[in-house]
Amino acid sequence: MDVSRMFGESAGKVWNYLMEKGPSSERKLRRKTKLEEREFFGAVGWLAREDKIAKERNIYMIGKTNLTWEIGSRAGKVWKALSIWGELSEDELSNLLDMEKREVLSALGWLAREDKVEFVNDRWRLKEIIE
Repeated sequence: MDVSRMFGESAGKVWNYLMEKGPSSERKLRRKTKLEEREFFGAVGWLAREDKIAKERNIYMIGKTNLTWEIGSRAGKVWKALSIWGELSEDELSNLLDMEKREVLSALGWLAREDKVEFVNDRWRLKEIIE
């Protein structure tokens, strides 16, 4: 599965909704964009990496991100786990890193925006760097 396409398109849906309707709760935003858990939290991570989304309590809005520490630091942990273990499922990452699944997914969205991960046979792995 092309995660850049999946998370990128999902990020576009979230961004467009927030631009048109303004700040929104997570619940309403997920319902209105019709995104599944993986798509939604991946999109949040993608937009955070692009510095385009902020969150106050449970309300998302367009703006300079305040999620860099939260999502970016988790992305580093996910990257490290994948560099050691090779391929892992979302549940394995969640258990190994003691993170909620939504936290793992947003970290994977961040890494997908950096073009560092791929999703093959329901498992995540780092992309090979071709020089």
